[in-house]
Parts: sequence; structure tokens; C-alpha cells
Amino acid sequence: MDMNLKNQVIRGIGILLVAWTGIVAAEQDGVDGVDGLGKGEIAISDSTFSCIRDMTKVRGFYVDNLNGNIDATLAVANSATGGKYPEGSVVQLVPGEVMVKHGRGFSPATMDWEFFELDVSDTGSEIRKRGFVDVINRFGNNCFGCHIQAKPEWDLICETGHGCETIPITAEVIELIQITDPRCDDNEDLSTGEYFELLKLKIKVSIGTSIGTVKGWL
Repeated sequence: MDMNLKNQVIRGIGILLVAWTGIVAAEQDGVDGVDGLGKGEIAISDSTFSCIRDMTKVRGFYVDNLNGNIDATLAVANSATGGKYPEGSVVQLVPGEVMVKHGRGFSPATMDWEFFELDVSDTGSEIRKRGFVDVINRFGNNCFGCHIQAKPEWDLICETGHGCETIPITAEVIELIQITDPRCDDNEDLSTGEYFELLKLKIKVSIGTSIGTVKGWL
């Protein structure tokens, strides 16, 4: 092959590879949005999350909608047959973990849900981890790995009978965690027994965090 022609072909392939890489990156990042957001992406920051009890309680968990469409979110949450949560839906069982639904097609692998792990205190929330298929919680478990077990009609939401593995925390302890959210300003004092239950959970969380850290090293 003529050397000039060979060089032109190589340059052409290089240009195509650069262009293809840009297209793939754009598709993965969900670009084409506005104000720095990807297409279908909802703006989320530390200040997005506040006292869990400011949300609407549905059975043992809380829901909200960042787009103001709380009625549509509640309709799915209260449905006996399931359904697809609308964009902007927030689902939260405990103060330190949250699921948020982005726009349709933003993350097909997770049905557009993004998982968050939060550090919460009386000064507010701080996003510790966020992502789609790779967020590991304080117990060393993959959030998506648990929620993907839910039957299709439940849109990755885990409750009793939805197909997910049972979490290692009782409903009573979950309620204790909810009523002691440090971001809330109306928490009541706990009994000695309740405090002891939360102390045991704190120890479990510490162990889980250590396990997660070790896994990250491997």
C-alpha cells in the first residue's frame, strides 16, 4: 500500500475512533441535557435530602417526588398490583439510604433509579456514595443487587412478598431509626431498651463498613 494512502487510512480510523468514543461517552453520561445535567437527569445535591419524616409515610417507608408529582408517586406506592414510579420519585426506608427516580431512559439497567448512601447529622445530609449498579451500603451489600430481586411489577422496590431477600433489621428497629433521624427537630427521647437496640445496630453498621472497606481493597 502507498505510504501516503496508508497514513490517510490510519488518520481516518483515528478520527472515527475519537468520534465513536465521544458518542459512546455521550450515551453513557446521558448528555443533551441543559444546565450541565444529562438528558432525563434530576438535579440532586446534599440539600435535596432532609428529615425523613417530612416525606409521606406509606406502610413502613417514606416517599416524595422532587418534581412535585407526589400524587402519582403515592398512587404507585399504594397500589396492590405495583406499577412504574414516575420521574422524581423518592423512596426511603431509613435516613441513610435513598432511591431517586430519574427520567425515562437515563439508566435503563436500574430502571432509572439512582441509589444514594448518606451521612446524616443535625446539620443536614451529605452524600457519601451515589450511583446505579455499583453502590455498596454500610453492610457491605450492593444496593442494586438487592433491589433487582424485586418482581418486575414492583419497580425495584423491596417489601415483604416482593421477592427481595429479607434485610437483617426488624421493623421495630427500622421505626426507631426513622424516629431518631438527627435531621429532624422533633425527635423524642428513647427508652433504655430502645437506645440499646440502636447501639447494637450501630455496631453492626461499623462491622459492615469495615467489610465494605476491605472489599474495596481487593
